[in-house]
Amino acid sequence: MRYVAAYLLATLGGNSSPTAADIRKILDSVGIETEDDKLTKVINELKGKNVNDVISAGKIVLEYLCVHGFPSPLSYLPLTEEKKEEKEESEESDDDMGFGLFD
Repeated sequence: MRYVAAYLLATLGGNSSPTAADIRKILDSVGIETEDDKLTKVINELKGKNVNDVISAGKIVLEYLCVHGFPSPLSYLPLTEEKKEEKEESEESDDDMGFGLFD
């Protein structure tokens, strides 16, 4: 997260395409050591992308998660009625009426 935050700070400062050196400089200024593999991954994932578009796309995913819970990471499709019914049944069967497993 620190690498993403430093990347966002750099873009907020007017640098539309921060390099690894730019991010390292930001993190070094607050005493955070950088790991090159993580830094490279963040740079590669965000290279050529508009940060505002990435944030907007992330907000859509977060809104979905807040409404529907945490679905499978492979699918962000709305839950069907069938899946909701299965979920409700499993919640009822998990009720142990206050007794623990080893009581």
